[in-house]
Amino acid sequence: MNRVLRRYRSLPIRSRLALLVAAAVAFAVAAVSVTCWFIVQGKLYAQVNDDLKKASMRMPGQLQDALDNCTETPYGTGVFRNTYSQLVQEDGTVCILQDSAATVKVTQADQDQIKDADTDEVYFRNGTAGDGTGVRVLTRPLGPTATASGGTGPKVGLVVAVSLKSTQKTLNELALILLLVSGIGVVGAGAAGLAVARAGLRPVDKLTEAVEHVARTEDLNIRIPVEDDSEDEVARLSRSFNSMTSALASSRELQQQLIADAGHELRTPLTSLRTNIELLTRSEETGRPIPEADRKALLASVKAQMTELAALIGDLQELSRSEGQRGERVQVISLEETVESALRRARLRGPELTITADLQPWYVLAEPAAMERAVVNVLDNAVKFSPEAGTIEVQLAHGLLTVRDHGPGIPAEELPYVFDRFWRSPSARALPGSGLGLSIVARTVEQAGGQVMLARAEGGGTVATVRLPGADTPPPGSP
Repeated sequence: MNRVLRRYRSLPIRSRLALLVAAAVAFAVAAVSVTCWFIVQGKLYAQVNDDLKKASMRMPGQLQDALDNCTETPYGTGVFRNTYSQLVQEDGTVCILQDSAATVKVTQADQDQIKDADTDEVYFRNGTAGDGTGVRVLTRPLGPTATASGGTGPKVGLVVAVSLKSTQKTLNELALILLLVSGIGVVGAGAAGLAVARAGLRPVDKLTEAVEHVARTEDLNIRIPVEDDSEDEVARLSRSFNSMTSALASSRELQQQLIADAGHELRTPLTSLRTNIELLTRSEETGRPIPEADRKALLASVKAQMTELAALIGDLQELSRSEGQRGERVQVISLEETVESALRRARLRGPELTITADLQPWYVLAEPAAMERAVVNVLDNAVKFSPEAGTIEVQLAHGLLTVRDHGPGIPAEELPYVFDRFWRSPSARALPGSGLGLSIVARTVEQAGGQVMLARAEGGGTVATVRLPGADTPPPGSP
């Protein structure tokens, strides 16, 4: 059985579907054929039974003489034609009626019926005549016989039988017809099932070809045509494949753009580092010392470029982290404490600025390090663009964090691009930074289920708004 199952599972899907359809049709046809055969058999036997009943009731007056003399003579007068008819005593003794072709084999059931049953009861069975012919037998009790002394003799029954040759021939012919029709039906069902399977799996074949094409050529622009009003499983699978390839193509484009942008951003600090290091190396090789002030400036520039490279690499690592890596570190955190920690770092970077804060408790579900980095990036932007001795106002209330600076503000035409990777305002190109800070902010806030927005503030400057879902009290069981 296991071998058959393994062989079945190794077949193509269309072949399995065709076999399943053929098996289902074969089962249904077999059930209908067998039921039909038994119904016809019952009807034919019922007709034979009715004929036997009518024959047994046509009892002429001479039958009584045969009953009276059944114990004395083996023959009676002719009563039935084209039948096997005989009188049987309760002990099984047979009195054959004239014109009867042959005796019918008497069974114990016949004797019990003659001995115990009422005279108005009949008993039917299939039997065999003395010449080997299959017959349908009726046994009718007739009661006790009369003796010459006026008493009663043994009970006698009438046994009438009719040949089943014509009935069996009809049933055999019907069985042959049903077998042929069933065979044709099963073969036709198998062919129809194979055709239906091929038609139904044609979209799957197209999908398979598309997948093989993508695996072979890495071409993610291929699409499978799907009817707009189709909602079957294959159409849904095709739409899912198209969505997947679109997402992969978009991801590849973003990856290529990220690599191109990262290469562009890395080129500037690397070029500056190379130039400064070459100057220092040439000074050592030629024995021409660089003035101390210039040497310090070169070393400070190298240090600044290394810091910028480290920050850029850190930002790239943050953007390249997968969703699964982030999900492992997500927990309930206090946004108030996160903002306070970021404020301490911001005050160190802008000691000449006045940073005011009004913070209320708020708890969110996020990754602690990523959320603090996002808040630090927002504050860094405010520090970077604030004028000397300027003021930065920070407020947290009911999950709404606002950071307001009094710098030059962002032009309205540049607002749609502020969260794009590596995008930097033309006016900020000279300032340190990689152009990834706000992109990291947007991604972190979106992963926490929130929203972030930058807008021009009334009276000048920029206001950054971060809205995060959460509660003002920590949930039970949180750390």
